[in-house]
Amino acid sequence: MAASATSVTSTAVTTRTDNESLPTLFNRLGDDVMQLFDTKLSLLKVELKEEANAYARGGILIGVGGIIAAIGFALLNVALAFEISTLFANTDLSQPAKYAIGFVTAGLLYLIVGAIVITTTKNKLAKQNLVPDRTVEELRKDKQWLKNEL
Repeated sequence: MAASATSVTSTAVTTRTDNESLPTLFNRLGDDVMQLFDTKLSLLKVELKEEANAYARGGILIGVGGIIAAIGFALLNVALAFEISTLFANTDLSQPAKYAIGFVTAGLLYLIVGAIVITTTKNKLAKQNLVPDRTVEELRKDKQWLKNEL
């Protein structure tokens, strides 16, 4: 019974395909290609949205970290500057000069550390791949399929 139903179904499909005109087949092919490109475009949009969200989250976290680091920097810089100025307690410099040397030295130290952090983060972000790999691979497959079909 199942074999008979299969043969009737395949006969119906074959008959339907045989009866379709060439313009109808081209119209169906055009619709299928448009649907394929719509699907690929949707995939591209999803991938780009994922990448944008990852960069947005990273940017927000970097911003929050920067604010917290700035507060810590300010407090630590003041403490370090006063500590450095105490190293010059036995010199003949005036108290404001001792404080100035302490603040300048501390400022230079933090500038160096900040530059290292910024460079490291920039290099890490530069290594991220911006090309939507899945979409590109799907488009290559589609291109090959179209070449084989036409």
